[in-house]
Amino acid sequence: MLARFCLAALSALLLSSPVLANDTTAAVETGGLVYTRNSVISMEQEDLFISENEIRVDYVFRNTSNADVENIIAFPMPELQPVYMSDIAIPDMGSDNFLDFTVTIDGKPIKPELQQRGYVAGLDITDVLVANNIPISPQNPSVRQAVENLDSSLKQEWENRGILQDNDEYALAPAWVLKSTYWWVGHFPAGKDVRVSHRYKPSVGGTVSLNFDPDDNRTHGPNFEHAQKYCRDKNFNQSVAKIAKKAGPERTALYENWISYILTTGGNWAGPIKKFKLTIDKGDTDNLISFCGDNVKKIGPTTFEMTAQDFWPERDLEILLLKRNKFE
Repeated sequence: MLARFCLAALSALLLSSPVLANDTTAAVETGGLVYTRNSVISMEQEDLFISENEIRVDYVFRNTSNADVENIIAFPMPELQPVYMSDIAIPDMGSDNFLDFTVTIDGKPIKPELQQRGYVAGLDITDVLVANNIPISPQNPSVRQAVENLDSSLKQEWENRGILQDNDEYALAPAWVLKSTYWWVGHFPAGKDVRVSHRYKPSVGGTVSLNFDPDDNRTHGPNFEHAQKYCRDKNFNQSVAKIAKKAGPERTALYENWISYILTTGGNWAGPIKKFKLTIDKGDTDNLISFCGDNVKKIGPTTFEMTAQDFWPERDLEILLLKRNKFE
């Protein structure tokens, strides 16, 4: 299990007493490449960089066998909910490539295939949507008008099937979920290294205040679960409480941002990750950051680094970023 690690900003911020916030935007989980388990392709190196603006991952894979290997490599995009149900943070909502995902292999860019499917109650309705000229993404800006243009009898049928649903904002709206996956065929020559890099914009969730009480030391309940998720320790909580006291009860000076990264897919390859490096940039020197890691070091004013040899990722990465509100 990864050890707990927390770092507070060196300079103090004004902060009010924390309260549970109502206005919240959820972060969707993203992560690394998914590969069908294979006993001969090892991950020699993973260099992972995470910030609010970009996720960069550089891999070195090695085919340890005496024969060339080909297999599909996939990058699952986060699921998209219907627009009227959505409280998630998506960088480029109007695009199929809503995380601006790119891939290079041995330094050369490739164009991966994109598979997108719509689902209702676990049933694939993609063909139904396509046949009626409905965008597959429920977040597509043109989907509302496309639904409105449907014949009234078809609208009723789709409502009965759960494809469309009444809601407070629109008469009828999409009720399906979009599942997207980028994929390509990976070529691994016998005994050779292959370098794969990908870049994308993360989904950064957040809330207008704080979802935890730094003075609550109970070992159960939502506050404890929040502390466990982000590995908030005593020093971190004391820093937050001190700043809250200075700000007074009338001000909310800090709010939460979250970044979620699915790290455990690194265990799909042959053996552990030989060399693993994680770099996290908190963005501003005034920000406070908390996440779970082992042997984490501060390497710059806003950057932190974790390195490991023969690394088995046992849990996904959850990053808590506290940012300040500006006061006049």
